Amino acid sequence: MVAVLSLTGLLASLLQTLAIPLIPSFPTLLNASPTDASWVVTISLLTGAIVTPVSGRLGDLFGKRRALLLTLSVVITGAAMSALTSSLWLMVIGRGLQGCALGVIPLALGIFRDELPPHRIGGAIALLTGTLGLGGAVGIPLAGLVAEHFDWHVLFWGSAGLGLLCAFLTALVVPESPQRTEGRFDVVGTLGLTVGLIGLLLPIVKGGQWGWGSTRTLCFGAAAVVILLTWGRHQLHARSPLVDLRLSARRPLLMTNLATIAVGFAIFTMLFAFPQILQAPPATGYGLGQSLVRTGLAVAPNGVVALLLTPVATRLITRYGARLAMMLGAIVIAAGYVFVTLLMNSVLEFVIASGIIGAGAGISVAATSKLITDAVPVTETASGNGVNNLMRSVGTTAASAALTVILAHGAITVGSATLPSAEGFRTTFIVGAAAAIVGLLFSALIPNRKPMSGGPAERYSKPVDAPDGDVIYQR
Repeated sequence: MVAVLSLTGLLASLLQTLAIPLIPSFPTLLNASPTDASWVVTISLLTGAIVTPVSGRLGDLFGKRRALLLTLSVVITGAAMSALTSSLWLMVIGRGLQGCALGVIPLALGIFRDELPPHRIGGAIALLTGTLGLGGAVGIPLAGLVAEHFDWHVLFWGSAGLGLLCAFLTALVVPESPQRTEGRFDVVGTLGLTVGLIGLLLPIVKGGQWGWGSTRTLCFGAAAVVILLTWGRHQLHARSPLVDLRLSARRPLLMTNLATIAVGFAIFTMLFAFPQILQAPPATGYGLGQSLVRTGLAVAPNGVVALLLTPVATRLITRYGARLAMMLGAIVIAAGYVFVTLLMNSVLEFVIASGIIGAGAGISVAATSKLITDAVPVTETASGNGVNNLMRSVGTTAASAALTVILAHGAITVGSATLPSAEGFRTTFIVGAAAAIVGLLFSALIPNRKPMSGGPAERYSKPVDAPDGDVIYQR
């Protein structure tokens, strides 16, 4: 069961990076302008952010296995649609459906807590988060290799096949969750969250293209603030809210989610900057002139090390607690950026830095999931992890926008091309290290209390206010 659910996580992370090597070719392949073709990537980011809290809530209400199979069906449909078309907007729809793959992560984490004994949960979470890192790392070189030697539609046929395999194995070995949350699905809250997140994330993703001070960017941002405030008021008064904001405001969840935003920002900095330096021409003074496949292989240690360190992450979480493990992960990430800030002269140095940051990412993400799982009742496990994955998406999206501005500020001209400067990249690494330190500070503010156990032997009822303002759950 743990292996199958980890395989679904691998599928989700692969689909997030699958289209990246094709970004320069999409205008030609889809007979579209570069602006329109960019929606092939943007749409999957938006749907991935939106679907994680929704899928978690559906799993808590109607059964996590059922919601997982539904999510995989949507993903398979999207992959098959992309494999069968060369039309821009059909491709955009297909990629939007593929973005829903991120919804499997909170469901898998919820199933772990429902079905595993307490001492096995930490290891299962570490393995799942390790495969997420592996999928993100190998997705780019694998996609580049396939795109160079085969028709590009093969990428999506392969994704559909992997999705079918995941669905078959899930139906075969994953039991239905015995836990249910009472109440109805909050349709109004879902629509409000969807519109609000689109209004918030879309200008962040497209702000560099639209102009940060343009009317369109400002209107989207202002509308998002109004919609999300209205949505929050609805959630506070709803009988069965999509997101329990009162629980999310408690110190354990609030500090963990804030740390997740900062660490998500830090991790994405490497994925954003390293490939650009590796592929930049040597004429820039810093570029290493690597091919797409070699670039992907150079950053692959990020995910490989995260997976190999699964037993270490498990032992750290079990022995010292998830809070200290998350703090250690943030420190390691910051150390990786300090290393690459000082040494960015060879491919080997980037391989080493990628491995260091991957080690910190693997530990911190596994610890984050364990912290969320420990801080919510059994009936809210998938929902809580869904919101946490949304926070990670907010961090990566914010990183994309902020780093784009930083690199554009000190651009240099090489021949007829305008490229970022070496100083701009060093600034991004300093910002990445600073984000990791912010994550460390928020992690330190997480209450250091004995975690609540999960699994079949431990069940919890409604929350009770503790004297210090945190939340506990009566057994």
